Amino acid sequence: MAVGKYKYKGIGSDGRKVEGEIDGRDIKEVKRTLRRRGIRVRKLVAPSILDVDLGMLMVEKGLAKPFGMAELSRFTKQLTILIDAGVPILESLEILGKQEKNPSLKTVIKNVIDEVGQGKSLNEAMASQKGFSRLYTALVKAGEAAGILDTVLRKLTEFMERQEAIKKKVKGAMTYPAIVVVIGVVVTWGLMVFVVPQFVGMLQESGQEIPAVTQFVIDVSDFFREYTLTLIPLVAGSLFAFLNYIKTRQGKISWDRFVMKTPLFGDIVIKGGLSGMFRTLATMLGAGVPLIDSLDICIDTMDNTQMSKDMKIVKEAVVKGKSITEPMGRIKYFPPLVNQMIKVGESTGNLDEMLIKVADVFEQETNDTIDNLTKLIEPLILVGLGGIIGTVLIAMYLPIFMSAGGA
Repeated sequence: MAVGKYKYKGIGSDGRKVEGEIDGRDIKEVKRTLRRRGIRVRKLVAPSILDVDLGMLMVEKGLAKPFGMAELSRFTKQLTILIDAGVPILESLEILGKQEKNPSLKTVIKNVIDEVGQGKSLNEAMASQKGFSRLYTALVKAGEAAGILDTVLRKLTEFMERQEAIKKKVKGAMTYPAIVVVIGVVVTWGLMVFVVPQFVGMLQESGQEIPAVTQFVIDVSDFFREYTLTLIPLVAGSLFAFLNYIKTRQGKISWDRFVMKTPLFGDIVIKGGLSGMFRTLATMLGAGVPLIDSLDICIDTMDNTQMSKDMKIVKEAVVKGKSITEPMGRIKYFPPLVNQMIKVGESTGNLDEMLIKVADVFEQETNDTIDNLTKLIEPLILVGLGGIIGTVLIAMYLPIFMSAGGA
């Protein structure tokens, strides 16, 4: 199956001769695409080995990296602009597919174009492809049914951009401390393995009594020198085992519960999770999706298993005819003020608008907590590393100072 640009010649819908190039995976697909454009093919030349699209070939072989939230958000934003400008859906998709650089997303767009061209709705075509979440396709379905697809896509874009911004902020806040810790560990290891042994030789030659703190540092140095080659695979193996464990169902449940209870970090996880959950719910309700279905999709899209479990209890209560605030009020990490705001939204019929306000509150609190944590953790790390390095240096020079004082 050749993947690349096919050269074609044919007759357009106006009866004139046309020729050009078109991306495709095989001759059948190219002919279908040209027929949709009203072109009757007279000649079609398959791509040579030099014309093969390596990106799409990697996708077909399963070697290409899947597209992420940033690429999907950009695609959705561009699709919104085109549809809002009155460009038909199929033509909009073809325009975006032609200019898309990410091979995985380009392939998915082509598949969606094929299915839409065969008579499927946009949400059905997207649901059959990897990369479009249940939330995404449900909102597209609601937008198509209500005739407000451009409005729904705009809400989707805003939702994804906010989610991506929070993720970037959390990653950015953790990156600097992680780098400092890694550098500190490497520096400390270097001191123990290369620097401390130089002092040990000097101390042994002097024959003087070694202080307790100096002896402790020497013992640690000996340990690192002797067991470094053993520690590296041991630590790497433990990390690998831990990462695989939290990917299992029980491991994920245990890890999520543990993280939620940790100081500071637990607060970020809870508030960030609540912000995303309420924004998802608000976006679904605002698009006209029923509350039960919205809760169901919201549960599926939540990453934290404990919060997902709690929301299942909320959904079951709503199915039985109770208000959403009653079961939420029994969840310990739900602030009473938030529950009261949701209750007001329910009673006034503006639940989606109130949920947006609640999501904004949690998002702001998450950002503030991250900022405060960053301000707190940076000096703690620097003081901790400075203390370790300072202790090593003092321990090594202390016998020299004591010898000089005795002399």
